[in-house]
Amino acid sequence: MKTKFIYSTLLSFFSLLNIAAQDRTTVTATNSEISDNLDLRAVASIFGDSENLEDFERRLNDPKTPISNLDLNDDNQVDYLRVIENVQGYTHLIIIQSVLGRDLYQDIATIEVEKDRNNRIQVQVVGDVYMYGNNYIYEPVYYSTPVIYTNFWVSNYRPYCSSWYWDYYPSYYIAWRPFPIFRYRNHIDLCINFHHHYNYVNYRRSHIAYGMYNGRRSNAYEMQYPKRSFSYRNNGYANRHELDNNRRIKTIAPRRDWNSNADTPRNSNGNIRNNQPRTYAQAEQPRGNNTRSYSNERGNELAQPNENRPRNYSSNMPQRSYNSTREQTPRGNSRSENITPSRSNTRDFSSPRGNSSRNENSRSHTRRT
Repeated sequence: MKTKFIYSTLLSFFSLLNIAAQDRTTVTATNSEISDNLDLRAVASIFGDSENLEDFERRLNDPKTPISNLDLNDDNQVDYLRVIENVQGYTHLIIIQSVLGRDLYQDIATIEVEKDRNNRIQVQVVGDVYMYGNNYIYEPVYYSTPVIYTNFWVSNYRPYCSSWYWDYYPSYYIAWRPFPIFRYRNHIDLCINFHHHYNYVNYRRSHIAYGMYNGRRSNAYEMQYPKRSFSYRNNGYANRHELDNNRRIKTIAPRRDWNSNADTPRNSNGNIRNNQPRTYAQAEQPRGNNTRSYSNERGNELAQPNENRPRNYSSNMPQRSYNSTREQTPRGNSRSENITPSRSNTRDFSSPRGNSSRNENSRSHTRRT
């Protein structure tokens, strides 16, 4: 008898280990669809909330609220995004570029701002054709006039050009590792200001901005990997919008699968230096065992982890009538409940409080106190 007990105990132990091993899931940060790693609605959102283009560039690379998840040069660090501008008359062409190496840049998207003769301002955020396909465009409609507009049409305005480049970054910038793609999708919704509206269109309004952009496009990553363009990655789809309408995107995953992203700070010389971890990484809290806490009417808290009690949420069940009388006993915080059900329905509704036990299918309701 003792041998059978030991054998059954060992068998149960190894079964639990096997189940735990099968439950482990490894999630990598890379993803075959490059355009998943930068949401243009988030770009349009922070553009409308910025004071000027320098502030806009800072928001693009702020490690506390990561907007980008792009790692085009595969160094396991999200690329720094720099901003440059070209101006012609009342048209401003703002280019967002990924810094890949020394004098190596890849255009990610453009923001085209133009004011017409009636002083109406139109803005379009256009994804690069290599990254997002043809004519992937969002038109933001801001609920109030952005402050950034006040700087564009002054007499002594000078076009903005980022002063940062490879291995030379601002002091606030701390490189972080790319997130798993489902985590980035869940996170980026928190970075979008939904007081604004983001309308998708498939045509460009400013012919001047279009001509300005064709003359100064940077495509270092495209030249290195010509077969990684959107048309090769997603054959049969014109752009990212069509792809989204024809695929299922899994945006929720178990939090235990989230990889920790150790931060690698950079200084102006490109050397690694110690610094405090990102605020965003500290904000993530694991769910643990989903322990729920219940309180009785005396204020004594009872912890009930991993509760597997059956629950009935049906509102169509017939109502059961019963009379209950409760008798309090001086034994700690436990209490005895004598339930007198009707003849047609017999069920024990006692709850696991104190040292009492639960017997749902019992037909006898007599308790010993």
